[in-house]
Amino acid sequence: MVDYIQDLVNGLIDSDDKKAYQCLKQLKNESNQSNVVYPFFGVFADMLDHENSYIRTRGIILVAANAQWDNDYKIDEIIDKFLIHITDDKPIAARQCIKVLPIVAKFKPDLRLDIINALHRANPSRYKESMQSLVVKDIQKCLNDIQSLS
Repeated sequence: MVDYIQDLVNGLIDSDDKKAYQCLKQLKNESNQSNVVYPFFGVFADMLDHENSYIRTRGIILVAANAQWDNDYKIDEIIDKFLIHITDDKPIAARQCIKVLPIVAKFKPDLRLDIINALHRANPSRYKESMQSLVVKDIQKCLNDIQSLS
């Protein structure tokens, strides 16, 4: 099983985006079922710094997907690096980050205030007008979802 997971993790940075996306879907599904993917958390955290926005997005999604298994407080250690992506250079990556924040907030209640503050500080005006309203709506929905956790 470890080799299978390792192959999927390696596939996340494949130049074939379709293959990489399939690896992401399988890893996300595994992460929802058990902690078998959690040992690769460091790889996902490193992906947050990648120059390719698709790879950053995959890291964002998998960090959040493993929040429920994070008994080692690894998310706590990288929360600032993670929250920067609320206003990622690429609006699609920003939107994906915002959409998974309620998952992090659910499993990491001690980080809720950090997340809420980062959302309030976010400045969607950095994006083209066509994307601004979408990011604003995403932020509002995220804040509502986090509020409903309390």
